[in-house]
Amino acid sequence: MLEIGVFNNGASSLPVVTTSDGVTLNDGTLKEVHEAAQRTLVNQVRQGILAEKLGYQSFWLTEHHFQPEGAEMSPNPLMIQMAIAAHTKRIRLGQCANIIVWHHPVRFAEQVALLDVISGGRVECGLGRGYQPRENEVLGRPYGSTIQDQERNRRSFEEAVALAVKCWTEPSFSHRGENFSIPPTYTKWNHKQTIAYFQLEKVERKLEDVIALGAPDMYSAGNPVQATTTTLKELQVFPQPLQKPHPQLWEPLTSPRSIKWAAEHGLNGVCIVEPNDRMRRNIDMYYEAAAKANWPDMHNRGQFRYGWDAQKRRGIMTSRYIHITNSKTEKRDMERAAAAIELQFDYYGPFGFGAVVARLDEPMFDLTKKVTASMLREREIAIQGSKQFVIDKIMKMKKECGYEDFAFLGWFELGGFEGAEIEEQMQIFAEEVMPVIARECGGKVDLPAVGLNFAG
Repeated sequence: MLEIGVFNNGASSLPVVTTSDGVTLNDGTLKEVHEAAQRTLVNQVRQGILAEKLGYQSFWLTEHHFQPEGAEMSPNPLMIQMAIAAHTKRIRLGQCANIIVWHHPVRFAEQVALLDVISGGRVECGLGRGYQPRENEVLGRPYGSTIQDQERNRRSFEEAVALAVKCWTEPSFSHRGENFSIPPTYTKWNHKQTIAYFQLEKVERKLEDVIALGAPDMYSAGNPVQATTTTLKELQVFPQPLQKPHPQLWEPLTSPRSIKWAAEHGLNGVCIVEPNDRMRRNIDMYYEAAAKANWPDMHNRGQFRYGWDAQKRRGIMTSRYIHITNSKTEKRDMERAAAAIELQFDYYGPFGFGAVVARLDEPMFDLTKKVTASMLREREIAIQGSKQFVIDKIMKMKKECGYEDFAFLGWFELGGFEGAEIEEQMQIFAEEVMPVIARECGGKVDLPAVGLNFAG
């Protein structure tokens, strides 16, 4: 079975230019970059709604901030998807990923649960650690989440994930960790209404579980809630998500360590730019780690199919740049698409993503080396050509990666392309490519209509 979605990274629609030094980026003043960013956000909402109409099963956004260069911009995927949720019924709403170390985990858990409730239970919750110092060191500083300190970053990430899961699954809880103490041990809460509530016989927690009653505090003035030695012991986070025990968790995967951690903790994986042989190795590693850990799954459903299990919705999903050319304008189409993906890899490459573009039998690329469009096309990371060419390369990827069921994200959005052009690509693919792939995969997953009706 086939499950197919749309991936949107928030590239700018401004024209693409290459400097005399060979660096590709968007061409605009800061004022124009700000205006283009506003258009990008509106286009993301439009394309999420369109994706459902065209029969895609999911729509995925990233989280990225502070970028004038043009490669990516998506500062609040949950808020964008809230707008999409209000106008759709079926499409799953995923993030690849929310960088949880940039958020307070309790506030983050509330926001994910809000989207899950408003969407009728359609969230696919992606979690990441971040890697760009401009973002990490501005947004993640309080919890030691800068990527330069790998071990501290990982511990911050793992604690934040565990705390969010508590918020989603435990009706009343406390947490004591390296970075968070929830609630703080000094939080005073001598509130008569709270005390009365937890004295009700029907309530699942006893008063002494939630509040440590104490005498008045002779050193404090003010209202009776605070002029006390009574402190709060537990917290209740509202709302909790509709999906139980919580939405499926996902993580973008590149390194062996992350692949194994995700498999051992029941997270699904997303791999974006690896060529087919490296992707197959990642799936092998994930599947082996999951087997050794006795198939972790939040529903305790046991072993899942290799690569992707459409019924259990477990495993690893992959993505490719997709651009379908018109025979009359093919040369110009390919030139524009080439410039667009070079814009993105001139941004990603210096962070190390150029290394994973190498095939397994090749040495890792020098990180100062430019990743070209021809390199990405040769390795079938960018699938750009006729409709039949796109079909053949996607099916080749399924076969070479060993997927049983198949989960795939089409990356249609490219720098320098207007929203209407991206939407045209989504439509051509949905109408003329997707049916062929679905037939080859034994059919397409049918999602139920679960979205809420806000009109009546």
